[in-house]
Amino acid sequence: MTGDSSAERMVSPASEPRFSVIVPTYNRHQSLDRCLAALSAQEIGRDRFEVIVVNDGGAVSPRDVVDRHRAYLDVRLLEQPNAGPATARNAGAAAARGDYLVFTDDDCLPEPRWLATLGASVDRHPGHAVGGSVDNALVGGIYSIASQQLIDFLYHYYNAPRADGRFFITSNLAFPVARFRELGGFDVTFPLAAAEDRDLVDRWREQGGAIVYEDRAVVRHAHALTLRSFCRQHLNYGRGAFHLHRARALRGVAPIQFEPVRFYSGLVGHPLGKGGGPRALAVSALLLASQVVYVAGYVFERVHRGMRGARGVGLSVVGMSAGLGMQGLV
Repeated sequence: MTGDSSAERMVSPASEPRFSVIVPTYNRHQSLDRCLAALSAQEIGRDRFEVIVVNDGGAVSPRDVVDRHRAYLDVRLLEQPNAGPATARNAGAAAARGDYLVFTDDDCLPEPRWLATLGASVDRHPGHAVGGSVDNALVGGIYSIASQQLIDFLYHYYNAPRADGRFFITSNLAFPVARFRELGGFDVTFPLAAAEDRDLVDRWREQGGAIVYEDRAVVRHAHALTLRSFCRQHLNYGRGAFHLHRARALRGVAPIQFEPVRFYSGLVGHPLGKGGGPRALAVSALLLASQVVYVAGYVFERVHRGMRGARGVGLSVVGMSAGLGMQGLV
């Protein structure tokens, strides 16, 4: 990996920024440009946070994109061979100077009060991790809407605002830097960009950590999806769930329990509660399809990895379905 070799910094770096915002990126220069513009509009002082962009082996370095924002941000660029977002996030965390690591993605647009709101939550809950909310920025795309509806349901099901929660994704998640490093960061043995965030949350909670859900700290997610990419996304989530179950088994942790029927009926019916009509029915159908594809991904990975007999990752219907109760989103 190489660091930012630029000799001139148009914003002088603070000696001790409070937050280090980690943004992994891979071949999405326009999205990254919009993300950095949103970060430059944060309402806290520029000396209170730094931004670390980690290029995960993209074909063309985003250096020009990063350089355009130096007048407004304390921003650095790290480069690494392609190894996935977990490795990229760990690289950013290793280089961070802040007291808190704040993770987001290159296709996310943090609201102007995002860091200020996270900071207020940190003040109220020192030493805790904090997860913010994620909204859909592409209100015209049916597949992006369905993906957002799934996130909304899972956050509502597992997290209560301003209380300790159980389900968070790395589009909007902050950790105290010292405890994150003690935990070992993200597990880079996960082969896909799927479920490594769930694994981190699992290990954090197993070690006695709490994660406060701060729903007022908002990022908007601009992830355009087609039917093909929507299905591939959920196939990978199912594959990632297999590795999550295996990791739990290797740590001697009990398997994730099968959720009650009301969880699945609530998930599929969630869009209908926001109003009827053809679009709501279509989104409901997509959520049902996502679960079928998710199970298919779990089965595929289970067979592909040849892990018959591993505790907590059996091929029974209950074993396959257990992961559905806590979907792996990235």
